Amino acid sequence: MFQKTTLKNGLRIITAPMKSTQAVTVLVLVGTGSKYETKETNGISHFLEHMYFKGTKKRSSTIAVAETLDKVGGIYNAFTSEEYTGYFAKVAVSQMELALDWVSDIYLNSILPEKEIEKEKGVIIEEINMIYDHPISYVQTLWPKLLYGDQPAGWDVAGTKESVTKISHQEIIDYMESQYVSKNTIVCVAGKIDTEEVIKKIKKYFSKISTAPFKSKPKVSERQTRPGCLLHQRKTDQAHLCLGVRGYNVFHPRRYTQEILGIILGGMMSSRLFIELRARLGIAYYVSTTISSDTDTGYLVTQTGVDNRKTELAVSTIVKEYKKISRKKVPQSELKKAKDYVKGKMSLELESSDAQASFYAGQELLEKKILTPEEIFKKIDQVSQDDILKVAKDIFQPQKLNLALIGPFEDKKPFEKILTI
Repeated sequence: MFQKTTLKNGLRIITAPMKSTQAVTVLVLVGTGSKYETKETNGISHFLEHMYFKGTKKRSSTIAVAETLDKVGGIYNAFTSEEYTGYFAKVAVSQMELALDWVSDIYLNSILPEKEIEKEKGVIIEEINMIYDHPISYVQTLWPKLLYGDQPAGWDVAGTKESVTKISHQEIIDYMESQYVSKNTIVCVAGKIDTEEVIKKIKKYFSKISTAPFKSKPKVSERQTRPGCLLHQRKTDQAHLCLGVRGYNVFHPRRYTQEILGIILGGMMSSRLFIELRARLGIAYYVSTTISSDTDTGYLVTQTGVDNRKTELAVSTIVKEYKKISRKKVPQSELKKAKDYVKGKMSLELESSDAQASFYAGQELLEKKILTPEEIFKKIDQVSQDDILKVAKDIFQPQKLNLALIGPFEDKKPFEKILTI
């Protein structure tokens, strides 16, 4: 069972002991990401994440930072999203304190050398180029741009080449000091641990964390009165698309119903869209429907790649399935299958310490409360056929439909005509 401890300085500690493992994961989450940025500093959250591997007062170079955990076979990395940034280290039980020392060191003591900032701009620009050259990834960048437009929720987490190039050393320092503070930070340790010992060590390693106030993110503006279509013309052998709707955020009472709905549509190999697009029509290799729920935004989206000549067929098939599920109740057997899939997959994933750390810390950061797997399973079990139908009717409406598409198309009108339910 997990335990949450809040220190006097506001730092939140979550411990999740696991008996049947020989690993420990130390994860630090900070409540800041691309939704907290300005137009001029778009990409700064991601940039700062990169810079935390460039040296600390104790480990003065990139090599010194990396070698610390390489020497013990540790797994370590960092990530940036719209609403949070994370740093983690996963090690053998015997190296738990080393992982805690390492994570706290890069989080609190990174020196952000100016010469490394200028070099890292080139690295990030190549990362942006890589995503651009990979249509499967780039269409995922176009999707939020289509939904939210020119506001933080619609910008690329990595930023643009222009914004990254202009970010200064001082702006990175100022951003770090405004966000990387005690009340905006969660330290989670999961694995084979002694809870009291871990809390004691965290207090020691994070004793010097800043207690300054942090800046909140601007409110997301959502307004849509007709179907949206964003076409990125490019010579490709295969069209890649994201087709979906605006949905619910993490606080919405029907969020679990929305999750089950996504599974039924395209969350598993026997889901409706996988069967239709791949098994029956034979026009797609990959098909997936995913749900995203943040504190102030949410959506359901199906992504696939098809022969350019089959694009209209793929779009119309997805729309047809959206319409079908919003008109007729799903069979009880199909609903049960989706519920069991979600519960089974979560149970398997939570066998690892890094998944447990993300599970507990992520909930605490976004929702300010934590449900156990068993509590979530109960909510999933409560989802009924009527609930699925109500949610489908609510979200699958013409004015909520959106299509982001990459392919050699000059005119988006043929696709806009299909976007009707």
